Amino acid sequence: MKSITIKGSQRESVGKAATRALRNAGKVPCVLYGGDKPLHFSADELAFSKLVYTPDVHTVVIDLENGEKFNATLQDIQFHPVTDEILHIDFYQLYDDREVTLEIPVKIEGSAPGVIKGGVLRLTKRKLKVKALPANLPDYIVANVSGLEIGNKLYVTALGNEDYKIVHPDNTVVCQVRVSRAAMKAAQDAAKAEKEEKAPADR
Repeated sequence: MKSITIKGSQRESVGKAATRALRNAGKVPCVLYGGDKPLHFSADELAFSKLVYTPDVHTVVIDLENGEKFNATLQDIQFHPVTDEILHIDFYQLYDDREVTLEIPVKIEGSAPGVIKGGVLRLTKRKLKVKALPANLPDYIVANVSGLEIGNKLYVTALGNEDYKIVHPDNTVVCQVRVSRAAMKAAQDAAKAEKEEKAPADR
């Protein structure tokens, strides 16, 4: 999985006044959990653009001014309800020998025969929870739809990989090909017209 480096400064004061001063200076207060104790630090708000405003998922290298570096993943983020300004971010520290669970985007590949025949491909799971060692976390999970006819479903069991475990029940549907509304209406109209044509003959 791709990683983004966030350069930050450790925070000595974590009170409301200090937090307000950070935000006024264009910085985001952050906390790193998962170590011996929570680590409070701050970083420029612009540093988070490639991490927050993207559908992709990345791990993070937190690079502090004192030379310390931590591998982490985004755990929680708070936005201002009106301005959408980033108010606070929580990170969780990663360890090479400890598995972690993350939501990974699903990427569709292939052409479904059912779509060519008039069906509609519905992606019901845009992200899937995956459990793996940090080194084995994928950038995305490939869902190949080349075998899907109208009415077929693709389950998580078809997306298995020995490097990671998908943390969903086996009957979880990732995507399916359904009859389009236009095709369904056309079939209903045809059936109705056929019924009306036969009606006089039945009397």
